[in-house]
Amino acid sequence: MEMKELKIGHCQSGCRDCGNCGVDFDELDRSKLHEECGVFGVYSYSEELAVAQSVYHGLVALQHRGQESCGIAVCDRGVFSYHKDMGLVSEVFNKEILSELQGQAAIGHVRYSTAGGSVRENSQPLVMRYVKGTLGLAHNGNLTNAHELRSELEQRGAIFQTTIDSEVIAYMVARERLNYHSVEEAVKAAMQKLHGAYSLLVMSPRKLIAARDPKGFRPLCMGRIDNDIVFASETCALDAVGAEFMRDVDPGEIITCDKNGIHSDRSLCTKDIAHCIFEYIYFARTDSVIDGVSVYDSRRQAGRQLAKQKPVEADIVIGVPESGIDAAIGYSEQSGIPYAKGIVKNSYIGRTFIKPDQSQRTNAVRLKLNALKSVVGGRRVVMLDDSIVRGTTMHRIVNMLREAGASEVHVRISSPAFRNPCFYGVDIPSAEDLIANQHTIEEIAELIEADSLDFLDLDAIGKLTCGKKFPICTACFDGKYPDGVTTKHMSKDDKLM
Repeated sequence: MEMKELKIGHCQSGCRDCGNCGVDFDELDRSKLHEECGVFGVYSYSEELAVAQSVYHGLVALQHRGQESCGIAVCDRGVFSYHKDMGLVSEVFNKEILSELQGQAAIGHVRYSTAGGSVRENSQPLVMRYVKGTLGLAHNGNLTNAHELRSELEQRGAIFQTTIDSEVIAYMVARERLNYHSVEEAVKAAMQKLHGAYSLLVMSPRKLIAARDPKGFRPLCMGRIDNDIVFASETCALDAVGAEFMRDVDPGEIITCDKNGIHSDRSLCTKDIAHCIFEYIYFARTDSVIDGVSVYDSRRQAGRQLAKQKPVEADIVIGVPESGIDAAIGYSEQSGIPYAKGIVKNSYIGRTFIKPDQSQRTNAVRLKLNALKSVVGGRRVVMLDDSIVRGTTMHRIVNMLREAGASEVHVRISSPAFRNPCFYGVDIPSAEDLIANQHTIEEIAELIEADSLDFLDLDAIGKLTCGKKFPICTACFDGKYPDGVTTKHMSKDDKLM
């Protein structure tokens, strides 16, 4: 099949490797957690839907899941075209580019990277040509056996163009395709050799395939625009394109869209699932519903649990934008302490910005956040946020509130303390870099200069699913990895994103 590549522009944002663009990583973002990516796909049965434009709008809605690079690939009766680059969706695409991406099926991707490297070559979707034709792939998650699979493929002569584990998946599917009659069978065969987290969109010349790993670490849902089918990492992206939510893709399920209709293969589905709890605590957008649970309700519930767990006398409850606001509302509802907007966020600063000199790095948080003196001045404040990783940013926020006149600052975190790295697609630093592994809660409170500090109890995590009963992954808190991988099996450098 023919494959044509549209021109890929120069680095526009977020390139930590090139060193030529004068852009430095925002220290605030480096001290927060990140999820590697989001995916969006469309298969048009009507052939009237502008698939690239739909994917564009879907990716804009998923921009919170990755701000370093993005891309869209389309298939027009077997001819693949794609465009991808570093930067936000609105920076990488314009009307002219989208008008050239014509077809009946399309997949898109937004990405945040860690060890895999923030370079153009690692942006997705991947589009590769092999003996059976052309394959497009977009992947959300992280494999725990990527290094092993990659080494095996390289020993057999494979030449890799990227450092991401998504290319390992693409190679596995392409290799299995030589042994099976259809692409979906090849995807199924490959899945049985993949370990870890993966929500996949695979596009062949005549099909669009959606697949979710058997444990369901990362989310994936399915919607409909009239007779056209849409897949997305979150329901908020379905809303953005006017798609009706149909259902979540089940863990282990493979859904194929082709000219003969929609087909589901559930033979790899089991009850041994482990949804990532941090989708609810932080990563997913507030207006999304993940596996039947409202993200907003989940975060409010976290705040309620914190208010029950360790009450404190205070005058107002505030949340760190945007990550702590929903939990702060829940804390206020449960405690009866009024909720107020005590911190304002500058929405026009992205993940990166230019810092004129080294001295201004210490004030990075002030460029994004500012305290409302009229709200916090002279008051005892309870401040909610989703996590403390290294503690540097929290220390600066607490000091900012004190300088604005807060008489007391009590910090409440809507997740348990992080003690372990994540190998399933969450950018949690190595254990030695996590402040909770080096200090007690009382010591952390002293380091961040808070009057008190408390994390959500681990046994309260089950309440965040708001009555839904399904297993969840809490490995980053308790070290119990669902698939048996341990920090001894895998170093940080082995994580290929």
